[in-house]
Amino acid sequence: MSSKAACVTVALCCTGIVTVAAQSAAPLKLKQTIPLSGVEGRVDHLAYDPAGERLFVCALGNNTVEVLDLRKGERVHSITGLGAPQGVAYVPELDRVFVANDKDGICRIYDGKSLQVVGELNFKDDADNVRYDQAMKKIYVGFGSGGIAVVNALDGKQVGSIKLSAHPEAFQLEKNGSRIFVNVPNSRHVAVIDRDKREVVARWKTDLAFGNFPMAVDESNHRLFVGCRLPSRLVVLNTDSGDVVAKIDISGDSDDVFYDSKRHRIYAICGAGKIDIIEQTDPKTYKALTKVDTASGARTGLFVPERDTLFVAVPNRGSQQTEIRSYQVE
Repeated sequence: MSSKAACVTVALCCTGIVTVAAQSAAPLKLKQTIPLSGVEGRVDHLAYDPAGERLFVCALGNNTVEVLDLRKGERVHSITGLGAPQGVAYVPELDRVFVANDKDGICRIYDGKSLQVVGELNFKDDADNVRYDQAMKKIYVGFGSGGIAVVNALDGKQVGSIKLSAHPEAFQLEKNGSRIFVNVPNSRHVAVIDRDKREVVARWKTDLAFGNFPMAVDESNHRLFVGCRLPSRLVVLNTDSGDVVAKIDISGDSDDVFYDSKRHRIYAICGAGKIDIIEQTDPKTYKALTKVDTASGARTGLFVPERDTLFVAVPNRGSQQTEIRSYQVE
């Protein structure tokens, strides 16, 4: 073998070794794909049932919620007769499912076992994101041209509402405090609510980044992660002051953002067909780690820390069929 050939061989071997190492070190690994044949249109938000290992998927464009058995890796039920379902929350201790619908603003409550309707709330228009406050046993539902409804989880009755300047998109509840952070994109700010007073106590700007739809929170480091679409950027806010700490460019059309406290990473699920992974070196320092290819329009999902799993919803587009992808976090 010539010295030139030997060099090429060594180079190829080294390249192969590097490639294998890089692949094995990939932050996300696709481990399961669950097809949802017959489901058409957009897919919105998801919820997880830990005891039953079920995933509830808002098939907005199909007017259904698809119920997946993760042990079997298949769909086991479709909740039909909905009106563009957008938000869903599962309450484990009550075995109840809350589903918020865009059409007529109806939020339906289902028994977790029978999946039959056991209650209904009418918010008149555009019921959207749903969150559960486990400590206070309250459900919060964003709706209409500017409101968040407060609902008793135990009896499914509305007990109040909080006025906002425009329609709320993603919002997050503090676990170790009384605040709610709310994206209000049409007003170009993040609203900060005191949920004891049920009123807005601050409005934070995102430094000329607009279209703020998804959001995640890191309470231990006092950080709020806001996904913006114009331009495509992740904005990091200090939750003590509302100041902008960092801005990181991300892929287009983000609709869900999650914080992984174990690995100090942020996952931004983007409709441009990417999962952007950002590393938190320290509370002030953030850098783009990598991008994972998904599919066109796949912009919603759910991170389940106890499973080390990131679920991503792939919508039906042309020959691309609806499916839920399960990524193992490495």
